[in-house]
Parts: sequence; structure tokens; C-alpha cells
Amino acid sequence: MITSPQTLGHALRRNLPYGPLVFLLIWEIAARAFSDAFVLAGPLAVSVYLFDNFGLIARALGVTLANAAFGFFIGNAAAIGLAVLAVLLPRGEAMIRGFALWVFCLPLVATGPLLRVFFGPGEWPQIILAALAVYYTTLIPLLFGLRAVPSGWLDLSRSYGRGRFSALVHIRAMAAVPYLVAGLQIAAPAAFLGAMVGEFTGAERGMGVLTIRALRGMNIEMTWALATVATSVAVLAYAAIGKIAEQILAEDPPTILAAPALPSQHGMWSALTQGICVTLGVLVVWWGGLWLSGLNPFFAKGPDDVFEALFTASDAETTRAALYTALGETAIYLLPGYMFGLFAGAGLAMLLILLPSLANTAMPLAIALRSVPIITTAPLVVLLLGRGAVGTMTLVAIMVFFPTFVACLHGLKQAPGRVMDVFNSYAASPWDKLLRVRIPAMLPAFFAAARINVPASVLAVTVVEWLATGNGIGSVMALSASLSNYDMLWSSVVLVALLAVMGYLAVGAVEKAILRVYAPEQLS
Repeated sequence: MITSPQTLGHALRRNLPYGPLVFLLIWEIAARAFSDAFVLAGPLAVSVYLFDNFGLIARALGVTLANAAFGFFIGNAAAIGLAVLAVLLPRGEAMIRGFALWVFCLPLVATGPLLRVFFGPGEWPQIILAALAVYYTTLIPLLFGLRAVPSGWLDLSRSYGRGRFSALVHIRAMAAVPYLVAGLQIAAPAAFLGAMVGEFTGAERGMGVLTIRALRGMNIEMTWALATVATSVAVLAYAAIGKIAEQILAEDPPTILAAPALPSQHGMWSALTQGICVTLGVLVVWWGGLWLSGLNPFFAKGPDDVFEALFTASDAETTRAALYTALGETAIYLLPGYMFGLFAGAGLAMLLILLPSLANTAMPLAIALRSVPIITTAPLVVLLLGRGAVGTMTLVAIMVFFPTFVACLHGLKQAPGRVMDVFNSYAASPWDKLLRVRIPAMLPAFFAAARINVPASVLAVTVVEWLATGNGIGSVMALSASLSNYDMLWSSVVLVALLAVMGYLAVGAVEKAILRVYAPEQLS
């Protein structure tokens, strides 16, 4: 599914001339109104803190930016390599996409401690987490862009005796440039997020280290200052790539909401067979990686170790009970927050279609807010709403809301023009056009956002459990890492990743069932 939003910089220049000033004014008034609650620092207090501690913040920001930039390069290079491999070996594309999805669903808050054990106290855990956070957001657009080529061009290339590699270099690569830009735009703030998650797991320097210090010391000004800096960096990175795209592209880069559908395949490449092959491939890579690395089996656990911990060990029943209890606690907060974020995002998008005068104001703000790292959002939500159910569900909803809103708003605008002309000729009301034309056109975008938001919501809930609540699977993973209980830690990682993949696939199944009834043309 593709949409074509305006870049952030262009939208902000055209709209919202006074929006930032109004926002800052409201922020400052709210901070003064709740000054006795010690939960909100206004822009003036944040500015004073940043001025007084400029050197400290600048050094930490420099470390995090360096790690994020290195991870950004590695992750995007891996994504480009995988996308090229999928084009040159089309029969392996399902395997590549499936493996990429498995890795994308790994919980970063648990992967970080494992990488910390493997690599020690240096910068590599942050760099690798930054790479893991960005490769999928670049891989999916590239897979789409490398296939978004008129078949006639490829036929012409073949008529001259050119092979797949020549077509890749001279045709597909040129067509894929706008899609690569779209992926890089989303990957830039994601890299910053990954680097900060890595710093939460035992780093000595960086923005994540300062965030932990601010939370533990209940330093409200420091917490809001760090969040402001991280948000500004993420938004500026998003906008900078958009600005570069404006200079090199004829039109604004598209936003890729979902992976392109694979060509129809039969026989061994049925859905079930593909799933089995992908799972076996993941297990082989897992085993092979441990064997080649020669890591100490005390903390480097293989699939057989996880199976033993969950089913055959003397304490397997206790381990399973602890994990099931933690997952139940997480699900109580995860599912309501996920559903509320989805429907709130879709609902607001529909409202803006009915009231288009508000869209030009809301859209740039939503694009900016979707770039905010969840690591900086979590402490603010905890400060404002507490460490209980409300704060946890709110954080999950925020994580889900903005991508869904952006996706659905553009999906609603993809209604076929000729169909809209027919409705206009009959003087149909905006409500009738919304129900009968725009919502069916929006459904693929809605479900694409719902799929991508499954692992995103897992990240949100595990972060807040790790940092604040002390309950759920996020807390179990954090506690297991601190106690060196690697059987429990690896089991948690596998179980969370498996459930995230199953949730991703379940949303896809629901999508097909609903589209088959309400928008069958979208399945073509």
C-alpha cells in the first residue's frame, strides 16, 4: 500500500505559522498550573536547564548521534542487500521477508541486555540495536520500489538479452530511489530510538544514560529537557531527509504502509510451507550463529536450551507459570491500548476528512509526533499519569495512534476520483461519501498500520514495564537480565517474538476476511 504525503518541512512551511508559538504557550501555562504536582516542566524551565547544562547534554547527544548514525548505515546497508537478493532470487523473497519479520519482532528491551553480554560495555550494543530498528523500515519500501517497474521496460531489457542483474542496475534501481528515500525518512528517527534503548542496558555515556539518571533522581526539568532534545533531533532528521528528497526527486517520497503482495505462488510455496521454511531458517541461523561465535553457553542459549527451559527442565513448570503470568499482565494493558490507538487514529482521520479545514493543522503535527522516540515518551507519560494501568495503556495508545492516523488520513484520500465524481453529481453528503467510498479505500491503509503497530505496541508496553511498572513480561526480561537468568531471558525473547509474529499474521488474516466482504477490489 502506497500513499504520497507531503514532506514535513514543506507542510510546516505552508501551514502552522503560529502553531509552534501556540503550542509553547499552552505548554508553559500547563506547567505553571501543575507546578505543585512536580510532573511537568515548561519550555522556560527546559530552556534554563539546557543552558546551564549545555556541555553535559551536548556530549551525551554526540555519543548517541554517533551510534545512531553508524547503526543507520549498517541497518540500511543490510536492508539494501536483502532487497537486492530478493530481486535476483525471486523464489527466496518469501524466506527473506519472513526472516526479516522475525528479527523485526524481537523485543529491543531484551535484545539489548543480550547484546551487552556479548559485546561488553562498549558502543556495539547501541549500534546494533540502531541497525535492528531501521532495517525493516527500509527493506519494505525497497521491496516495493524494486518491483514498481512497468513490465514493458523489463520486456525491452530482456529483448536485448539483458539479465536480471542488468535490469536491476539500469531499471529497477532508478525506479526504487523514491521508495528508498521514504524508508530512510522513517529510519532516521528509528535509529535514534535504537541507540537510546541500547544505552538503557548498561552503557556508560549517552542520552539514554542521562534519561535513567533523571528518572531515578525524579529530576523533572532534566527529564523534559532530554525528551525535548531527543524529539527535536528525531523530527529534524525526518525533515532533513525530506528536504533532500525535495531537491533530488520530482515529487514527494511515498509512504510505504505495508509490504507489497507477493506474486501468486503454488506448490511448496503455500502459506503453510513458507511459514515452516522461514521458521526452520530462523532456527538454523540461530544455531549457526552461536556455533560460529563460540560464545559461552552460560549466556548464549540455543533453541534446544530454550526448549529444555520451557518443557523438560526440573523447573520448567515454574518457568512457564512465571511467563504466562507475566504475559497475562502485559496483555491486560497491551490489547486495550492497541485497540484504542488504532480506532482513535482512524476516527480522527475520518473527522478531518469531514472537517478538512483542520487537516492542514493536524497533519504536520502528526508527522512530527510520529518521529518522537518512545524512550523519551515513556518517562513523560509515567510522570503525568503514574505507573499504573492508565499510564501503561496511554503509552501503548500513543505509540499506535500517530502512525495509524497518518496512514488512515492518506488512505481516505485515495478514494477513486471517478467514483467520487459520481457521488458529487448526485449531491451526496460528505458523510455518504465517507461511508460508501472513502472508508473502503482506507481499509488497506488501516490494516497495514495495524500490522506494523503489533511489534511497535509490544515495544511500548515492554519499555514502560521495564522502566516504571515492575509488572509484565518487560519487567521479567529486565529482572532476568539483572540476575543473569539467561534461560528465562531467552525464553522471554522467543515467546514475545513468536506472539508478535502471530499477532502480525492474525491482523493480516482479519484484513483479508474483511476486505473480501466490504472492499473486494482492494484484494486485487
